[in-house]
Amino acid sequence: MDLELSGKRVLVTGASQGIGKATVLGFLEEGANIIMVSRGLNQLNALADEFKKNYGDSRVISSACDCTNESDLVLLKQLIEKKWGGIDVVVANVGDGRSVVDAMPSSDQWKKTWDSNFESALLTARIFLPMLEISKGNLLFVSSIAGMEAFGAPVDYSTAKAAVIALAKNMSRKLANVRVNVITPGNVYFEGGAWDEKIKQDKNHVDNIIQATVPMNRFALPEEIADSIVFLCSERASFITGSTLVVDGGQTVGVF
Repeated sequence: MDLELSGKRVLVTGASQGIGKATVLGFLEEGANIIMVSRGLNQLNALADEFKKNYGDSRVISSACDCTNESDLVLLKQLIEKKWGGIDVVVANVGDGRSVVDAMPSSDQWKKTWDSNFESALLTARIFLPMLEISKGNLLFVSSIAGMEAFGAPVDYSTAKAAVIALAKNMSRKLANVRVNVITPGNVYFEGGAWDEKIKQDKNHVDNIIQATVPMNRFALPEEIADSIVFLCSERASFITGSTLVVDGGQTVGVF
């Protein structure tokens, strides 16, 4: 199946590992041109060099950007305008599932989680929406099943991810020329991620959680989430907007 992504200009935030890294690779495999960003440059540039070696220097750009900082995003927009003149796809993937178990986290903890998981998505959408309206492009948010059901995830994280889903749905109702969708992954394992840390702390406990809550009895791979992202941003999904695609191995139990 040709996803008609060849030559498309794609921005992926939070691109240095996990879902973001796999998403960059997925778009490159489909012929897209990529600008990949994260806060730290060392890991990002090493990854970009690897991709350039396999897919060509001209198709990969890497840049440091703190997506919770509007000034950083404005500079990123200016870079994209200079390099490409516009953008076709924006994948807002910044997020952090590390938090506390308290029913009411401290104000500082709440702000940290909110900024990482919601404010970054909001600011990314605000800065790049005018460019997407010109290209009639796609905006894809990465949320979480924690934003859909209350099953014990941190309160601040779950609330922020629910807000991302609400943001996307309401934006899609207002926009005619930009498709806006959400991916809500379940438990995704990758080295250096939140679940990697939990496994190192207590592997047996994590194994019990997965076996008790996920019908497929395993973690998702980042590539499995990335495949869904790439599809939703392609012309094969041209009539899909305002949708939330759950990729969780059957973990969520709601009918709707």
